[in-house]
Amino acid sequence: MAGWLVTGALATGAGVAVIAFLGEPLTASAHRPLSSAEVADALARTTPSVSPSTIATPSTTATPLPSGDPVPTGASTPAPPAAGPSTGRSRVIGTAGGSTIARCDDGLVTLRAWSPAQGFRVDDVERGPAARARVEFESDETDVKIEVWCSADGSPVHRSHD
Repeated sequence: MAGWLVTGALATGAGVAVIAFLGEPLTASAHRPLSSAEVADALARTTPSVSPSTIATPSTTATPLPSGDPVPTGASTPAPPAAGPSTGRSRVIGTAGGSTIARCDDGLVTLRAWSPAQGFRVDDVERGPAARARVEFESDETDVKIEVWCSADGSPVHRSHD
């Protein structure tokens, strides 16, 4: 019996020592949400064709949806197209609920990454590639849904609603 107690105490002590030695790399979440700055930095490192001018900002102009319906006022419109081919464009989309990185390739949109804002969590994701991709961020007070598709020039376009 004493042997079992000593073995248990040694195993527990060794486990605590390993966790204390390794610290955060062992106990931290590998899938922590990224901040808006981290998303923009990651995008800048992985897709050099994206510049700060392509980061989404609210606009009061309406852009037609592929169905022909106008985007509601307050939705973002794409930045002016950059020179070069019309496929393979990425864009950071920021909302009150969180941020996402969308990329259009050959007319299909894919959500490459998403990060909820402080106080929000990811509720539902339809990543793509597809004609439309969606992510929903929710908090205790509100839900923010982002729907993304590719414009005729190959840029990601979105609308968001609470």
